[in-house]
Amino acid sequence: MSIWFNPSLSLDHLKSLGIGTMTEYIGIEFTELGENYIKAKMPVDRRTCQVYGILHGGASATLAETVGSIGSGLVLNPETHFCVGLEINANHVRSVRSGFVHAQATPLHLGASTHIWDIKLFDDSQKLICVSRLTVAILKLQK
Repeated sequence: MSIWFNPSLSLDHLKSLGIGTMTEYIGIEFTELGENYIKAKMPVDRRTCQVYGILHGGASATLAETVGSIGSGLVLNPETHFCVGLEINANHVRSVRSGFVHAQATPLHLGASTHIWDIKLFDDSQKLICVSRLTVAILKLQK
C-alpha cells in the first residue's frame, strides 16, 4: 500500500520539483518512486566536492534532506499541511571522487506532528557512503 497522499503520483511530478532551488543547482535528480520510498541521485563534481576533491559532507546532507523532505511533503495533504526539516544527522562512511551518489529515503515514522526518515547514500558501485536520519516537523497551513 502506497504512503503517498496523491495515489496517481509519478516520477514525472517529482522532476518538476526543485526548479530554481539548490536541488537544481547541485544537480539532484529524482530517479524512482516506490510504494514507501523515494530515490534520487546527485553528481560528484565541482559543485558538490570540497577542496580535497572528494564529496563534501554538506552536499551529502543536502541530498539526504532533499529526498526526506520531499518524501514527507508527498505524504501530506498540501491543502492542509506542510513540512520543514527539524533535525538531520549524517554519518560519512566512505569518500567519493567521481560519478554519482544515489540516495534512498524510507520512513521510519509517519506521525501527525513529526516524520522520521532513514536515508542511505551509495556510490555507483552500491558501496555505502553515508547514513542519515532526518526528522521533519508537520505543520498546519494557516487559512
